[in-house]
Amino acid sequence: MEIGGNNKNYPGNVLSNFTANRFVFQGVECQSMEGFLQSLKFEKEHIQIEVCKFIGFAAKKRGKFKNWKQNQTLYWKGIAYKRDSKEYQFLLDDAFDCLMCSSEKFRNALKASGNAKLKHSIGKSKIQDTVLTEQEFCSRLEKLRNRLDGFNVNNFN
Repeated sequence: MEIGGNNKNYPGNVLSNFTANRFVFQGVECQSMEGFLQSLKFEKEHIQIEVCKFIGFAAKKRGKFKNWKQNQTLYWKGIAYKRDSKEYQFLLDDAFDCLMCSSEKFRNALKASGNAKLKHSIGKSKIQDTVLTEQEFCSRLEKLRNRLDGFNVNNFN
């Protein structure tokens, strides 16, 4: 099943990072996962908070020309993360967990994807080229989907 913002088919369109799926991550309101991901390119917290409010292409555009690739460092709330670090992967896991807990629309789309193999064909595969590779994205969605049975917002860890 193809995941993407340009996808007109449910549930692949709702699972896209570009979709308006509101969540709060560590006290910061995010209007979409794309807004959060693009915010990681900015070192200053007040700019991160601003970028987290963007959805879809507006978020992508806001972070497009920010040069993080040269030093392979991303930021969240005053902490620098090397792109290839375990700590960065944990940060992504936590953000996707918050999205899962906060958005019923997102959870319903995950359920509706059934057992389909998820793919994001326009996603990049090299970590040095993107803040979230296709594999990192799709594997997280599949892990979250596998955790849906018996899901309870109050005990989701």
